Parts: sequence; structure tokens; C-alpha cells
Amino acid sequence: MDPLRAGDAGLFTPNSVTWQMHGDPMMWVAGVRALYLQALHPRAVRGVMQNSDFRQDAWGRLLRTANFVGTATYGTTEAAERAGARVRKIHSMLSATDPDTGETYGVDEPELLLWVHCAEIDSYLQVARRSGFRLTDELADRYIAEHRVSARLVGLDPDAVPANQAEMAAYFEKVRPELAAGPEARAVDDFLLRPPTHPLLVPAREVLWRRVAHLAYAALPPYAHDLYGRPAPRPATVTRQLRVTGTLLRCVPARLRWQLPPKHILRAMSRLGPGSRPAPYKVGR
Repeated sequence: MDPLRAGDAGLFTPNSVTWQMHGDPMMWVAGVRALYLQALHPRAVRGVMQNSDFRQDAWGRLLRTANFVGTATYGTTEAAERAGARVRKIHSMLSATDPDTGETYGVDEPELLLWVHCAEIDSYLQVARRSGFRLTDELADRYIAEHRVSARLVGLDPDAVPANQAEMAAYFEKVRPELAAGPEARAVDDFLLRPPTHPLLVPAREVLWRRVAHLAYAALPPYAHDLYGRPAPRPATVTRQLRVTGTLLRCVPARLRWQLPPKHILRAMSRLGPGSRPAPYKVGR
């Protein structure tokens, strides 16, 4: 008997790699890595910095991104499409100006949306695999292909988006000459290392958050470290650190982790039944 109740399983469904992987706690580390990587595209990060007070609203931006990913992954089809429409509408109203040339451009240019998408999906995949979430190359390709759906939601042509690891690697190789650690990227780096915090929480920031930020930075590709000009441990050392962190975080009961707002996974399980519970062992079934 099918363990799933009759209901709208959404755009990805419990049969997807995405459904299982996005329930992993290392996605938070991956999200910070994505911010570091996205900031290295001067035109893309300029669009963020010129349209928001990043230092004052960076937490909000991170949480809004997590909410969008959660809605797209675990929400109903209607909720996911509505979230995508909202993102497209906001982007269509925003523009940025190149301070060197005076050029004004829309933040919804396909090349900028593609960079943000690829940096995000690559970060999720790299951090998950290196931290011990087991995916074969075939399943990793499937994960990337699945996210042509999320690319469509933000306004990209799915056929123009990498559909496997080889295409993703070719994309990053092509775009690398355009990357640089400009003043906006430095501002992102500074924020992620020293986010504004209530004085009473500064010790916790130094003990907990800085470890997350350092680990996310270390998980970047070597060329990103070169651009930022800040060294990182050897890749093998970083992989060990990611595995230790992943093992510790996965010891926290999933039901407890999923209680954090906005509870996308718990709502999906309520809608579809206990058989929809995300779990690593279900990947590839």
C-alpha cells in the first residue's frame, strides 16, 4: 500500500533527491557557503547591496531564502508557484548601477539569476556530499537536474540551466573570469564573520556562529579562497571537519530540528502522511 496519503506532493515530491536532501541540517552551512560564493559575482552582489541594507537585514535575507527553498521543496504546487511569482515580481522592479561605467541593469538579468542559482545548488550539493550525505554521481546529477524546476520559479529558462555535474563544472569554468572580491564581497565577508549581535550574545557568536562561517568559507572551491585572499585548510581537512559537523548535527532528533519555523517539513508530513518523512536512506529508492 502506498504510505503517502492522497494530497498535493508539490513540485519535487517525496520521490526526489531534493525532498530527502533538503531535510538535512547541513543545508544551513551550505546556505552560508552559497552567500560567500554568490558575493564573488560583482554584478550580482551589487544588485543585493544597492537594493537592501545588507548588514541590517542579512539574517532576514538568509531566512527568506530558506523559506523560499522550503516552500519550493515541501510546499504544495500552488504555494511553490505563488512563491516563485512573488520572487519574479520583486526582481522585476529592482535595478543596480555599475559605479565604474554608470550602466544601470535589472537584477533579473538571466546571467545574474543563473549565477545565483548555480552557486546555491552547487553549495547544497557539495556540502551535503562532503559532510557524509551519501549520493552516487548518478543521484548527484539527478539532484542538479531536479533544480531546473526551481530555476524556472525564479524566471530562468530550464533548458539554459546545468542539468548535471559536468554541465555545472563547465558553467563555473566559463564564469570564473568574471568573478572578483570587490568591496561588496568584502562587506559580505565582514558581515558573515562579525554579524551584528546583542552584546550579551557576542560570546555565543564567537563560539558558535564563527565556526559555522569559517566552515562554510573553508568549503568554498580553492579559486574562491584565492579571490578573497584568505587561506583555508587543505580540502581533505575541510572534508573531515564537514563530516564531524554533519555527524553531530544529525544526532539532533529530526523532529526537534524541524520544529524551527516555518516548519515546512512537518506541514508536508501532515499533508501527505508519515511515509513522506525525509530520510537519507530513502534517496534513490
